Amino acid sequence: MERLDFTVALPEFKEEIYHIVEFGAVPGGIALNSESLQKAIDVAASHGGGHVLVPRGIWLTGPIELKSGVDLHLAEGALLLFDKSKEANPLHITDYEGTRRIRAVSPIHASHARDIGITGKGIMDGNGHLWRMAKEFKFTSREWEEKRSISPDTFLSTEEGEVWYPTRTAFEGFLHGEPDLTKLDDATALEMAAPYYDYYRPVMVELTHCSRILIEGVTLQNSPAWNLHPLFCDNLTLRDAWIRNDASAQNGDGLDLESCKFVEIDRVSFDVGDDAICMKAGKNAEARKIDGPTEKIYIHDCTVYRGHGGFVVGSEMSRGVRHILVERCTFIGTDIGIRFKTAVGRGGVVEDITIRDINMVRIPGEAILFTMGYVFKTVKNGGLCEEEAGGVEGCLPEFKNISISRIFGRDIGWGIRIDGLAEMPVHDICISDVYLDAKNGVEMVNGDNVFLENVDVQVGRRLSH
Repeated sequence: MERLDFTVALPEFKEEIYHIVEFGAVPGGIALNSESLQKAIDVAASHGGGHVLVPRGIWLTGPIELKSGVDLHLAEGALLLFDKSKEANPLHITDYEGTRRIRAVSPIHASHARDIGITGKGIMDGNGHLWRMAKEFKFTSREWEEKRSISPDTFLSTEEGEVWYPTRTAFEGFLHGEPDLTKLDDATALEMAAPYYDYYRPVMVELTHCSRILIEGVTLQNSPAWNLHPLFCDNLTLRDAWIRNDASAQNGDGLDLESCKFVEIDRVSFDVGDDAICMKAGKNAEARKIDGPTEKIYIHDCTVYRGHGGFVVGSEMSRGVRHILVERCTFIGTDIGIRFKTAVGRGGVVEDITIRDINMVRIPGEAILFTMGYVFKTVKNGGLCEEEAGGVEGCLPEFKNISISRIFGRDIGWGIRIDGLAEMPVHDICISDVYLDAKNGVEMVNGDNVFLENVDVQVGRRLSH
């Protein structure tokens, strides 16, 4: 998508202000304010909407449901801190990583709401460190010993080292495994999972089937799993915000935009523990039964610090990802710069994507990566997926019609790597005006009509600082 051919509609809010203190909220981070906050939102919604004001101070709360017409406004100096408890975070069935999954209720959530906002200069903190498992290789030896001293009996050893869990119930949840929702009714599955509620880490902000959304100015940080997950939403504006997680945060993605359309992401900074700006669209055959590509997305003037990828598509992209423009972004220290990833079984088409004017430094992996082997599976019988009973046609994913230009980077691990499938090569890709200093150059397997124009990868050259 070389040019922007759509607009993103902003929400409309009434001018009335609903101060949470007037509904009984108490600052200090000790009193639980769930009822007061929810009542303020509900009353505002019942009167046609307005701004629910969270003033300066520490405000402890359980999960909050946003309602149509309501802007949750965090004043400068406001810290909304989300409580972790079995009572505050009941389990339910939602969508996570592209499939129906059991999760704890998200700290901030909305469903089928219109004209909603999270704005202001304040901070939302999901208390994610109380939920998240941790892997030994992501810490220094001193940090790891401190971590183990918190819960010394809740860890296991793997080939990569030890994995620590913050509580016995989270650890036992891992040992028991998730109930199979394809074989059990929902009520039975939830009952089986209930003793291990904190194994089912929630997304911090989950917005489903919502329209005309504004997230502006705020800091969203320390999420139990993904930070911000809009699903089947439209007309979303995310601007001038901070999305933060510890570098060690397991599944600590920044933004996972899934099956959404008409979105603008403007001047947002990301510093996270997994993929930063990530486009998704469901996973595998089940997702392909529902129409809902991620499309009409404009991402510009953003900065990404730590993260597994700066701009990412996949690996869940089975409903398709298309019509995206990414420009004028800077990646500083992400594992990979521009990352397209998928696997056999996903199906779906990723197409009509333009990425330009990207600066990146200190990228230990690839500046530009296309891989169809993110999860290794095999193909048989002329394009049928071996892992799906009987084979299912249409399971091969496709990357095509993608333009990447004016990319500048230094201290890069790999310049460009393309890893397609023999049955479905990565094809019709144009990469131009690329200038990189990298340890390794360009590698391509199973690519077709991949054009490199004015691509200069200086291998092994070290520039003075």
